[in-house]
Amino acid sequence: MQSKDLTGIHVEGHIKIWNPESNEIFVNKRNAIHYENISVALAQSIANSGQGFIYEMAFGNGGTAVDPTGIITYLTPNSTGTNASLYNQTYSKVVDDRSVSNVDPVRNYIETRHVTGTNYTDVFITCLLDYGENISGQLAFDNTTDAESPAVFDELGLKSYSSTGSSLLLTHVIFHPVQKSLNRLIQIDYTVRIQSLTGIAGA
Repeated sequence: MQSKDLTGIHVEGHIKIWNPESNEIFVNKRNAIHYENISVALAQSIANSGQGFIYEMAFGNGGTAVDPTGIITYLTPNSTGTNASLYNQTYSKVVDDRSVSNVDPVRNYIETRHVTGTNYTDVFITCLLDYGENISGQLAFDNTTDAESPAVFDELGLKSYSSTGSSLLLTHVIFHPVQKSLNRLIQIDYTVRIQSLTGIAGA
């Protein structure tokens, strides 16, 4: 009887949106993984092709619908099809701290976290939307009643770098609307865990 290794990769993500000054947490939940796109991105990254790595965080306001009574309907995250995108992207920010396009690599960066002896590694991405962030439609105070404003976010995703400009949507999360205003500091901490699943099977 011959045995062979069975190896798989499991990817999961978690997002925390909060105010680092007041410690108020706006969103704390898991996200959807686009497995086809992330498989392409992982292959491009380990093949040293110069693309595929996490590059930017995209924000949008098309993930929910709010009726006049305040009831929120959540759309399904886009996690199929290589051309998947946010429902309505309104803003993006480069989080790759090695890129010259990252205007603040001290507060917008990516790092890997691994504990020796474990079979998983976390990719930790943090992005800060500062007080004076150049976001269209941003108001002075966080009291808007317009859920369709481009400064009110209800969806977010990580996108890969592409040398041709055809970046891939790697993750997508939809949440209740969160307003970015000039008086509000918002930080997004995004963790993507890559875990190796191994086993031995007889052949």
